[in-house]
Amino acid sequence: MRAPNLLRRAGVLLGTLALALTGLSAVPAAAADLERVTGFGSNPGALTMYRYVPGDLPAGAPVVLVLHGCTQDAPGFVTAHGWRAYAEERGFALVAAQQETANNTSRCFNWFQSGDASRGRGEALSLRQMVAHTVGAVGADPSRVYVAGFSGGGAMAASVLAAYPDVFAGGAVLAGVPHGCATDMVQAFGCMNPGVARTTAQWGDLVRAQNPGYGGPWPSVAVWHGTSDTTVVPANANELVKQWTNAHGTDAAADGTASLPGGVTRKDYGSPGGTAVRDYRVSGMGHAVPVRPSEGCGTTGAYTADLICSTAYITADWGLGGAAPGPGDPGDPGTPACFTASNYTHVRQGRATVRYGYAYAVGSGDALGLWNVHTVTSLAETGPGRYERTASCG
Repeated sequence: MRAPNLLRRAGVLLGTLALALTGLSAVPAAAADLERVTGFGSNPGALTMYRYVPGDLPAGAPVVLVLHGCTQDAPGFVTAHGWRAYAEERGFALVAAQQETANNTSRCFNWFQSGDASRGRGEALSLRQMVAHTVGAVGADPSRVYVAGFSGGGAMAASVLAAYPDVFAGGAVLAGVPHGCATDMVQAFGCMNPGVARTTAQWGDLVRAQNPGYGGPWPSVAVWHGTSDTTVVPANANELVKQWTNAHGTDAAADGTASLPGGVTRKDYGSPGGTAVRDYRVSGMGHAVPVRPSEGCGTTGAYTADLICSTAYITADWGLGGAAPGPGDPGDPGTPACFTASNYTHVRQGRATVRYGYAYAVGSGDALGLWNVHTVTSLAETGPGRYERTASCG
């Protein structure tokens, strides 16, 4: 049984934190066909585990852990963001963790407490036990375990990635904050708004401190944030990029930029092994997650925005279920994806080829100029595997 903690019992303060961190009312626990799992480990964080396993899931499939925001529950979160549908479509076991009011009166994961956000302790250890139990129970691939979370769940996702880089191959932090930003509730409010600025090395050190001597590999990280979020300000996305590019040993200068449907701009940050960090900014969106109900991706609500299916992009970034969404989604077929990057990066990422020191767009053959890191061009993806040179993206 967990030791009493005054911060967990401070109902008024925690209620305020919940409203500030998500502003959410609980999504109804719609019939998500989730199985409640008990006996998955010592569970020092006293969390509740739900799981969905597609009926025809083969051995060696991936595992995805999802973390809800304050005041939410696991079944409602799965339904609101379309995770069950994508578990079916893209073939992975889905684990949905649920915070309980006995731990936090507003069902916030305690991301601002080192005893819950550190390796081998509290809630972080409970989450690690959930995925380990699932890997064993369904014969999943332990090298393909991922985590995604929103708001308070996003903050906890960042901490889980820092605590267990040897367990999680990748993660997505939606409207969250960097790992280690706060160690108590007062600091948590400051992290959310106006945000906390540190150097890239300082942020990276907070990650490395979780596993002294660990040399990698580090999980890839996708950051999703609305540009009009006043609850968890977009500055947190900037700091997350700094934290995880530093952990990967790459700089915080984007290697390429893509314009996606729904007013989304994506920037890629590379590492020797490929893309380390992806930064998705959703123009005009507040404290919410972008979904696309018309495509079977989630449901509309006060804290979801009908713009683009983030769940589709997140799972595609992890290599689950095939290629990434194509140029323009079915709800916005006329908007091609657009990429601005050096010719070196275009070639490395498969949008261009090189002949005699010059780069040419794949499909169209458009001449792009010298193949180097200094010549920057924009390419529009006008069809599957076809790129055409354009004046600019945006």
